[in-house]
Amino acid sequence: MQHLEGTVMKSTGSWYQVLLHDEQEVISCRITGKHRLGNYKLTNPVAVGDVVQVSREPDGYGMIRRIMPRTNYVVRQSPRQKHQVHFLAANIEQAVLVVTIIEPNIKQGFIDRYLLMTEPYEIPTIIVCNKADLYDEDALDILGGLGMIYEPLGYTVLACSALDNTGLEELKEHLKDKRSLISGQSGVGKSTLINALQPGIELRTTEISDYTGKGQHTTTFAEMYPLTFGGEIIDTPGIKTLSFNHLTVQDVSHNFREIFAASDGCRFGDCTHRNEPGCAVKEAVESGVIHQLRYMNYIQILEEVENQNYWELREDV
Repeated sequence: MQHLEGTVMKSTGSWYQVLLHDEQEVISCRITGKHRLGNYKLTNPVAVGDVVQVSREPDGYGMIRRIMPRTNYVVRQSPRQKHQVHFLAANIEQAVLVVTIIEPNIKQGFIDRYLLMTEPYEIPTIIVCNKADLYDEDALDILGGLGMIYEPLGYTVLACSALDNTGLEELKEHLKDKRSLISGQSGVGKSTLINALQPGIELRTTEISDYTGKGQHTTTFAEMYPLTFGGEIIDTPGIKTLSFNHLTVQDVSHNFREIFAASDGCRFGDCTHRNEPGCAVKEAVESGVIHQLRYMNYIQILEEVENQNYWELREDV
C-alpha cells in the first residue's frame, strides 16, 4: 500500500484535512489506533502542522498511518477533561499571543500562563496588544509597562489595530516566511486582526457581549492558512482559561526565563523560591531585577500545580 506524505491543515477532532505534498491536493482523513505524546493522554492525537503519512482508502477518504517526528509542539490542559491535554499545534516557528489593554481589560497573568505553553521548546513569542486605536493615556502607560516587563526577557511586544492599520506592517514582517501559531482569549479581536493581515480568509467575527463584557468564540477548530506575503498562520479557538495539572513544580520554575536564570545562585538545588534561605530569585525580586508581577504569577501557578497534584494523589489512594 502506497503511503503519501502531507501536512495537517485543519483538525476537527475526528477528521483531519491533509495537504498532500506531491499532489498539492487536500484530502479528508481519519486516524486509526491509540496515540500518546510522551506521558500525556491526548484529547486529539494529531495537530495542525503535523506531517503525516496517509493511505487512500476505497471510499475515497484517507487514513493517517504514521505521524512523523515533530520539531516542537504546543499543548494545554484540556478545558473539559482535566486529566488529558489538548494538542494545539506542531512544527511551528513562532507563536503570536493577541491580547488587549482595554475592551476587554488586560489580564497580565494570562500572558505568563500562555508563555508556559511555548517556553518548553523555546518557541519565540510575540505579544500583540490589539485594538490600539482605543488606547488612552492610561492604556498607553500599561502598554509601555508590558514592554518593560517582556522585552528584556526576549519577547516582542507590538501595538496593533485592525481598524486603523497600526502596527500591521511591522507584524507582517514578523510573520513573513514563518509558520506562526496565533492564539488569544475571546474578545481580543484575533479574527478581525487576521482578516486585516490576510484579506480573503474572512474569519467570522462577533462583538463583545454587552452583558458579560467578554468575547464570543468565533473560531471552532484549529486551521492553517497560507499568507500571500509568505509564511503560514495557524488560527486556534479562543482560550478562556489556562490550567496546568499536567505540569510539575520544576516545569513551572524552569519555564519562567528570568527565574530559571537566577536560580543558579540559590543555596538549594530544589529551591522553589518562596521561603527557602539563600534564595537568589527572591533577592532578584527584591532588587527589581525580576519584576514583581512575574514573580507573583509564578507563585500563583506554582501553588495551583501543587494543589492539583495533591488532590490527584488523594484520588489515587
